[in-house]
Amino acid sequence: MFSWLGNDDRRRKDPEVFQTVSEGLKKLYKTKLLPLEEYYRFHEFHSPALEDADFDNKPMVLLVGQYSTGKTTFIRYLLEQDFPGMRIGPEPTTDSFIAVMQGDVEGIIPGNALVVDPKKPFRKLNAFGNAFLNRFVCAQLPNAVLESISVIDTPGILSGEKQRISRGYDFAAVLEWFAERVDRIILLFDAHKLDISDEFSEVIKALKNHEDKMRVVLNKADQIETQQLMRVYGALMWSLGKIVNTPEVIRVYIGSFWSHPLLIPDNRKLFEAEEQDLFRDIQSLPRNAALRKLNDLIKRARLAKVHAYIISSLKKEMPSVFGKDTKKKELVNNLAEIYGRIEREHQISPGDFPNLKRMQDQLQAQDFSKFQPLKNKLLEVVDDMLAHDIAQLMVLVRQEETQRPVQMVKGGAFEGTLQGPFGHGYGEGAGEGIDDAEWVVARDKPMYDEIFFTLSPVDGKITGANAKKEMVRSKLPNSVLGKIWKLADIDKDGMLDDEEFALANHLIKVKLEGHELPNELPAHLIPPSKRKISE
Repeated sequence: MFSWLGNDDRRRKDPEVFQTVSEGLKKLYKTKLLPLEEYYRFHEFHSPALEDADFDNKPMVLLVGQYSTGKTTFIRYLLEQDFPGMRIGPEPTTDSFIAVMQGDVEGIIPGNALVVDPKKPFRKLNAFGNAFLNRFVCAQLPNAVLESISVIDTPGILSGEKQRISRGYDFAAVLEWFAERVDRIILLFDAHKLDISDEFSEVIKALKNHEDKMRVVLNKADQIETQQLMRVYGALMWSLGKIVNTPEVIRVYIGSFWSHPLLIPDNRKLFEAEEQDLFRDIQSLPRNAALRKLNDLIKRARLAKVHAYIISSLKKEMPSVFGKDTKKKELVNNLAEIYGRIEREHQISPGDFPNLKRMQDQLQAQDFSKFQPLKNKLLEVVDDMLAHDIAQLMVLVRQEETQRPVQMVKGGAFEGTLQGPFGHGYGEGAGEGIDDAEWVVARDKPMYDEIFFTLSPVDGKITGANAKKEMVRSKLPNSVLGKIWKLADIDKDGMLDDEEFALANHLIKVKLEGHELPNELPAHLIPPSKRKISE
């Protein structure tokens, strides 16, 4: 039986024991927090009840930004492949919420089917109605990146006259629903078209209390000169400072997150460092997923407690027979004073209270006579959970981290980001089924050899640093050059001989001509002298 059925001394002698963090979170929520939420109708005011899928699902990344800031292109850049339903263009093209998730077969699952699938964490989105569900799909595909995380693409936020077009559902409320459940929120801005529309300001404000999850990307930064880039960065920080009220400056990553050559390569080193920082942050999400879910449960419990105090206070103030409507209006208008009284009586931080204006709007449609009085036992159970059970789970989080292998996002643009001259590793690179096929690079090799011998080869090989100096002339981004390096360095020694260098330059030429790079080298690209190594 659970400890809240006994006294506090017994509770401390017989703490809850959990096998896994996920199991512990589900059990604590259902037995200790959910009864409080249901008693005070928390779900009508704030957030629907959590389900098992909310605790079991992979880490999710939510992309938010105005149209044409590169959200969909950013996802394609990470995955290094197209996904079902993907559309890219200068005007608003993504008019739906697209959950990009791992699947054995490529395909699209429509919103109405998604919200009845108990294995997907989207069942409670049903509350936003058909206007939203007709604009919500899941794109499934097999991809190494999606084995560790899922990505949510969102409709472009409108600006100017376009803001007047009604979406038919509460866009900010949907984003807030996702914000509560995702592990990272990435706000994208276009460096050469920087403005924060009214709708974008509302969206950012709706993401309040989730600032710890937010990261900002100043995208397409290769399209403007250095001096202008500094001005744009300063303007963005100033604008964000007025909207995001945090004591710390929000982190802004600068770069161009796509696989095209850099238009203005002057700030290449800066873009490289920024991309590496952002990739490391995203790669860490699986490792920190349990801790994030634990933190979100704590935040939810604190809000549920405050909500209980607010509802019970309003109930206590209501007359039993006459003058209910008048008193209700008075209480709603004086809600700020009620907040202050609760804050003083229960020593609650002002940051734990729900938005005042929004709460007042929601209370207008409520029947205060149906509210419940204060029930201390329910609150004591939640206090006990926060004081003791959460501490037990924290220990278990650390144990799971030490027992499991290092969990990182792999594949796509993340492949080997910690090694090699481009910040990319070597891994597997050669293809199977090697035969006597002609080496297509041979025809251009004399031209590449001339460059090779200017790069100071030692014992017939050049270092990664020297190779990089030459390869960056292509202006291709690091993720692309890193993949080329991985393919070309066939013997995986971190250096290139003349054949490998010629192969690298051939792959650069292939990419610049608009073709996709192979995941493994086909036979006709492997130098004959390397074919035994690759088998």
